[in-house]
Amino acid sequence: MHIVITGSLGNIGKPLTQDLLQQGHTVTVISSNPDKQQAIEQLGAIAAIGQLEDVNFLTETLRGTAALFAMEPPNFSAPDHIVYYKTIANSYVAAAKATGLKRIVHLSSWGAHLEKGTGFITGSYHAEQIINALEGVSVTHLRAGSFYTNLYSFADMIKHAGFIGTNYGGEDKVVMVHPRDIATVAAVELTKKESELVRYVASTDITASAAASAIGAAIGKPDLQWITLSDEEVTKALLERGMAPTFVTPMVELGAAIHSGAMRSDYDLHPPHTMGKTSIEEFAKEFSAVY
Repeated sequence: MHIVITGSLGNIGKPLTQDLLQQGHTVTVISSNPDKQQAIEQLGAIAAIGQLEDVNFLTETLRGTAALFAMEPPNFSAPDHIVYYKTIANSYVAAAKATGLKRIVHLSSWGAHLEKGTGFITGSYHAEQIINALEGVSVTHLRAGSFYTNLYSFADMIKHAGFIGTNYGGEDKVVMVHPRDIATVAAVELTKKESELVRYVASTDITASAAASAIGAAIGKPDLQWITLSDEEVTKALLERGMAPTFVTPMVELGAAIHSGAMRSDYDLHPPHTMGKTSIEEFAKEFSAVY
């Protein structure tokens, strides 16, 4: 079958493309970066270079396609993240209607059941609602946990401050997932004609302290701590680093939702039947190699 992948050759897109090609499917990879065309074609996939906001481009790319892996690529510079998510989701809907697409697997997030109070994840909530309005299309939202790879952003803090500090931490439990494990689930879902509307995807459900211990053990800092700072402290620190308020406000709100447990309230009712294969200890080795 012919499957279209969005997200270029990112942490999910590349292993997903490889999995599908190995299964014998025809794969088109959408990328906004012309420099990615050669790498896409070297994998054996078809490159489609264009913008997801361009409905005409997306419509032409989806013609004759059996399934679409749809995501809203991160764009932290967007002046309004909700508008950005809505724009991409509406583009998917318009192209699906124009082409008669029958299957969409959409990358969403834990916490996407909440209309407000989750920072950037409110964009996923709105994207889900927009895509759900499609008729005659089988939709599955993959509500993924926090990416293990997000932990790379703490490397400098660990080096210079000697700890991880956010407005959640300690015994707060965080649902985490390796992008490869998302790709594995997505490959299965894309080849189904229909499936459940929401599927949570996680590799581990772990306290922040336990995650810090695993990372610390791998980098030679066995006493590494993940401490909880106040919303005000995190806001001040991010602003002092020169980050825009349009980034800082939703980032702090997201952390607060993890700290309060709001992010996981629906996950706890519908946890995945099977966790991903990549443990925090295995990822810690990858972290160490980069660190």
